[in-house]
Amino acid sequence: MLNVLDVQEQHQMDWYEEQYLDQNEYCLSLITYGNCVYWVSGQKTILEKGDLLLIPPESAYYGKSVPTRVHTKQVVRFSVQQDAALPLLRGSDTVQMKPGGYDLYHDRLQHIAAQWRDKPPYYRLLVDSLMIQLLVELNREYDRGVIREDKHRLVDTMKRYIQQNYSRRITKEHLGELIQRTPNYAATLFKNVTGQTISEYVHDQRMKRAVYMLTESQLTITEIAEFLGYQEVSYFYRIFKRKMGVPPAEMMNDRPSAL
Repeated sequence: MLNVLDVQEQHQMDWYEEQYLDQNEYCLSLITYGNCVYWVSGQKTILEKGDLLLIPPESAYYGKSVPTRVHTKQVVRFSVQQDAALPLLRGSDTVQMKPGGYDLYHDRLQHIAAQWRDKPPYYRLLVDSLMIQLLVELNREYDRGVIREDKHRLVDTMKRYIQQNYSRRITKEHLGELIQRTPNYAATLFKNVTGQTISEYVHDQRMKRAVYMLTESQLTITEIAEFLGYQEVSYFYRIFKRKMGVPPAEMMNDRPSAL
């Protein structure tokens, strides 16, 4: 049984922390900007954006910022009260990795942090469930082994293209041409590294923009759907509800009053 104990989104320059993890207690950190340094059981580890660190139970560690450098990270402490089913949670070694599914984990941790901060009804059940999902996806990636740097670069190129062109129709043919590989190679590589299909990643980028436009603009839902590249508003509704858990109209309640 997994229980989340604490959730933090840290934005710091002069950060210093010293901790000892109790039996069955873990600490997961995902660096989202800049870099910082951890010493875990005497071992020095330098982390930069995109790195993930999982510190096992009964570990003494301390960490600090790089002088004059701002860094941000997402940190979750959690406990597992019985024999872990996931190999990542069975070992006694610290795990450091640069996950290809960074965007997926980042979004999941942001959702966990929002639930922890706002404390809606049953939020603890939800954050525990979201953390289990994150660890399952992370373990699948861990099982596949270390991703070569050249493959990371190709996927980063595809991700940047999608982030800049998400309102257009994006296919594996487009991305294959972009990285000078076959369409099937591009699609398979993207899925293997990120844990998402090209289509899923495109929808995620559109949904991030949709949330901003629904809450901060005065555009109608139809106008937002068209701007994001959805030809049918009903399809936009379905994707938004599936991804965000609420219909788009509910998000519009948070809009500032029009002058």
